[in-house]
Amino acid sequence: MHEASRTQRLGAYAVVLHEGHILLTRISPVGYPAGAWTLPGGGVDHGESPHDAVVRELYEEAGLRALSSRLVDVHDVHVVAEGRDDRWEDYHGVHLLYAVAVDRSVEPGVVEVGGTTDLAAWVPVADVGTVVKPVLPMVEHALEHAHRFTAEAE
Repeated sequence: MHEASRTQRLGAYAVVLHEGHILLTRISPVGYPAGAWTLPGGGVDHGESPHDAVVRELYEEAGLRALSSRLVDVHDVHVVAEGRDDRWEDYHGVHLLYAVAVDRSVEPGVVEVGGTTDLAAWVPVADVGTVVKPVLPMVEHALEHAHRFTAEAE
């Protein structure tokens, strides 16, 4: 086995819950792992505040504007496995999870063309991991701690 490349990535993600549904996005064939469902969000650019990143990513990936947001939790994942381009990767993702309120009358839709997201949808919480799968661990984590996100973001 070859030495794994080391990657650490900081991301900011929106947890948007409403009446038994959660807003999820699907990773496009350009992204990794393609076809998996995740929270709207992504990498924090160099010099960008995480708060600004979650607002930007929510709009790019779901076409929704954050009415309010508050940092609620931090999740991380550390995996050493075959990753992008079938190369071994030692990956550590640090995910800042924000409770976000949106205008629920606006239907979600991907704005960024050619990006790592190809679908945004309200998914019944009961379908996550059964009907809608696979889901990334941060989605499972957010749902396990849903009570932290259910109060309206201030």
